[in-house]
Amino acid sequence: MLLPLKVAQGVADGSVTLAFRRWRRPDVRPGQVFTTAAGLVRVETVEVVSADDISDDDARRAGWPDADRLRRRLAPEGETYRVELAHAGPDPRIALRESADLSEVEVAELDKRLGRLDRAAAHGPWTLRYLDLIREHPQRRAPDLAALVGRETAPFKIDVRKLKNLGLTVSFAVGYEVSPRGLAYLGQTTRR
Repeated sequence: MLLPLKVAQGVADGSVTLAFRRWRRPDVRPGQVFTTAAGLVRVETVEVVSADDISDDDARRAGWPDADRLRRRLAPEGETYRVELAHAGPDPRIALRESADLSEVEVAELDKRLGRLDRAAAHGPWTLRYLDLIREHPQRRAPDLAALVGRETAPFKIDVRKLKNLGLTVSFAVGYEVSPRGLAYLGQTTRR
């Protein structure tokens, strides 16, 4: 479930506790935890409701000024779901990317995981090349970086997100940087 940054921040500070979506079938389930730009979000409940029954109070709890505006933003098809949300903690990738004191075991595990990503890619080995590219061009626009390696922007960004999930990169409003963990890894790995 994608949450806009403003809504994710609202969940983190407690001002947003609901979301409304139209789906053919539920996209989330109670107990599910997902990562947003503002930290972890847990799905508390998921229930089908009538869009006409959404109150102004419900809308405000979902980050909207009133129910009419919220209803106008719902998808045109599917059932209306009321999803109760709660903040479940900070994004664990933040602490991970700052952990630059890597043991030989951690470097070997990263070697293994990045090697798997390289072998699985139809476009060939990319992980070290992307880390080097991002290190050489910090906070450069993703389309510019993608063009430098001959890729479309969307698949390039998906690959960079895989590096971010391992704590190796940091995303900004524009571009990326190699994290302290990523820099430590590049300094210790023997992969080339």
